[in-house]
Amino acid sequence: MDGWTEDVPTEGAIELPPDPQALEGIGRNHSLETALADLVDNSIDAGATNVLIRFVRSRGHLRSLYVVDDGRGMSPDAIDAAMTVGGRRSYGDEDLGHFGLGLKAASFSQARSLTVMSRASGQPAVGRRWHLDRVSTAGFSCELVTGGFATAELDRSWPTPLGDHGTVVRWDDVGAFPASDNADQIERFIESKVAKICQHLGLTFHRFLERSQIRVDIDIEDGDLDLVSSASPVTPLDPFAYTASGHPDYPKVLTAAVEGRRLSFRCHLWPGRSNKPQFRLGGDGAKMQGLYFYRRDRLLQAGGWVGVHADHPRLQLARVEVNIDNETAGAFRMNPEKSRVLVGPEFALLAAAARAEDGSSLSDYLTIAEEVYRASTARSAERKRMIHPGSGLPPRVRKTIEQEVPALQGEVPIDIRWDTFLDDAFFRVDREHRTLWLNKRYRTMLLGGKHGGLNDLPLVKSLLYLLVENIFEGDYLGSRDKDNIDLWQTILTAAVQAERR
Repeated sequence: MDGWTEDVPTEGAIELPPDPQALEGIGRNHSLETALADLVDNSIDAGATNVLIRFVRSRGHLRSLYVVDDGRGMSPDAIDAAMTVGGRRSYGDEDLGHFGLGLKAASFSQARSLTVMSRASGQPAVGRRWHLDRVSTAGFSCELVTGGFATAELDRSWPTPLGDHGTVVRWDDVGAFPASDNADQIERFIESKVAKICQHLGLTFHRFLERSQIRVDIDIEDGDLDLVSSASPVTPLDPFAYTASGHPDYPKVLTAAVEGRRLSFRCHLWPGRSNKPQFRLGGDGAKMQGLYFYRRDRLLQAGGWVGVHADHPRLQLARVEVNIDNETAGAFRMNPEKSRVLVGPEFALLAAAARAEDGSSLSDYLTIAEEVYRASTARSAERKRMIHPGSGLPPRVRKTIEQEVPALQGEVPIDIRWDTFLDDAFFRVDREHRTLWLNKRYRTMLLGGKHGGLNDLPLVKSLLYLLVENIFEGDYLGSRDKDNIDLWQTILTAAVQAERR
């Protein structure tokens, strides 16, 4: 044969199982937050109403992580299918699962050991475990967890008892956990991770949380002391939860129909930059402009214009809801981690064709978004200028004040510090040294047993700063200023002494 032929002749077949080490390569684009979101997807698909995420600490180290739900649970056949690498069940119209890799990819992206224990109504408790170290030597042989241990794990004193159905997912040898046994380092890690998990899950599942379809909590178990911390609930983080729209014509729905595909764009305008968590979304809200893609009410991508327009500071108040349904599915692909949407050329055509009932387009919307932003910055410039704080407040608080309040030029910042007073006064204004002094004798009581530091008690300090900042302005204190200081001193000293008693 010296030319192309249509048919390729074959002679039999051989089985080529995947290399066991292939498990280590799946899910590498996951973070801890997106991996946990993938497991919550499974819980929602199983009809769970309660999900618990638990960090376990023992012998000075973080040891395990659990995801526990009160969903339908799994029979022996179902758990075998769920633990099969590449196994794919049939998905319903409302299911969040899609690729058949979510549980394994999410878990192996974070941990070397995945154990799943489950019980369906009327069925015995069953458990299966994959351990990457054993897979590499023993091949694709999933370990069977003893029925007694699976039952014991399912029947533990979870905040919401699982009853006769539910699922426990356990990760061991978690790569993201700090190797150190330093208690302070572990506390900082847990505090940071819990905050990030709450933010990510609160945003990703905000529609489910808002309608109380599911509740998600996070707690920490100390295995040595047999203690469990109070739970941190995941609260909904709606990126469109502004109090009032930035423009009376918005939100507005723009609809497009191209070649049998229909797509709607619900365009929102925040009234201005805000420190509300719904605007900041765990970071700089200015960078969260753009399109918010949802599939079956689950957020897939937060922000970014994906070819509709380039990011621009003057568009930071513009956010657009896009719901991907079956009619438009061909114009989109989501990545396996379900954290990003890839659009095809059909999407650009739909975006260009989208119109509201009044004929306005996305281009018109973006023009108005720029106008709203310019108007909001003009309003903020009208705020009274203030002397900004110096040391004594956390950097995040100082940055917020700097963003929200224009600085009074030529003035030295106001430090807020603790000092030993000879009397019971709560505070002292030191204009000469540009310092607001607080009486150290009340510090321990106000801290309530927490560790003190340069930037401690930010709420108390911020309130006092807002109260007395204007006292530091000008060349001298007037009689009204002196009277105000006496009034504030009398009331606040009485209040702090009452709190102390």
